[in-house]
Amino acid sequence: MKHLSLENTSYIYLEKAFGEWLDILGFSKGTVYNLPINVREFLYYLEQNQITQLTNLNTKHINEYHNYLHKRSNERQGGALSNAYINTHFWAIEKFFDFLHHKGMKNLPELNLKRLKIDYLKREILTESEIKEIYKTIEEKENPTPKQEALNYQDRVMIIIYYGCGLRRNEGTNLNIDDINLDTRILHVKKGKGNKQRLIPFNQSSAKILRDWIYEYRNYLIKDKTESKLFINQWGKPLTGGTLNKRLQRIINETENIKLQEKKISLHSLRHSIATHLLANGMDIQKVQKFLGHGSLDTTEIYTHLIEEQ
Repeated sequence: MKHLSLENTSYIYLEKAFGEWLDILGFSKGTVYNLPINVREFLYYLEQNQITQLTNLNTKHINEYHNYLHKRSNERQGGALSNAYINTHFWAIEKFFDFLHHKGMKNLPELNLKRLKIDYLKREILTESEIKEIYKTIEEKENPTPKQEALNYQDRVMIIIYYGCGLRRNEGTNLNIDDINLDTRILHVKKGKGNKQRLIPFNQSSAKILRDWIYEYRNYLIKDKTESKLFINQWGKPLTGGTLNKRLQRIINETENIKLQEKKISLHSLRHSIATHLLANGMDIQKVQKFLGHGSLDTTEIYTHLIEEQ
């Protein structure tokens, strides 16, 4: 509702100050831009109902706004607002109230905005123990020749990139060696979804595996010294996402875990898995959003749903 225009001077000030507060707290640019817009609709609703001071708010007004969102149509697509869109509004209002409390505003009503159920697409994820089992299977592979040892070692790199760093399929296959800074332990995704860039940290053990791959094992496969892609095949050419998917499936089939073998696992499953594990272990959802490169927090919230299912 970017076109809505507020008339109440104090509301205009609070919307602007709220955005600045989010920025100071380190929220993503998308959140800093979008949440105040959601709050503007809330403040506009209050204006239209002659509520010109937030100190006059009560639970009844919050419930009425809740009902208003359920009835409001989607101006772009027609029909009702999606549950995900309404949930984002709820989150914006909650953060706005946190801001108001921070400013010292008292006598605000209690918020009890229950999230609406969202129907999500089924996403296969791996447990942390299954990830360890896959990695153990890679480590125990036989290496009859230096070339085969190099190919098997690349599988460790695959797990680091797609699970440890949470990259999308094409983000991984597009990686060049110089996108990885082993000194600072930062991976640079130069062309993510929507042509967005992001920086992803990795740990010391991952840095060692990447270093050994780049400076030792990879040399057994490359034929053209100018080849810059991180992932390469046995002929020294860039690996495709399809081939990496097949290698991952082959590793899973080599485990003794029947339940794991029955899952429909792909490279993207590794990304889903790390997102779920980070949230389950207490990482802030905005940090997970930044880590994954999601433009909208709604997308990241899908993983909280997966945690509840588990």
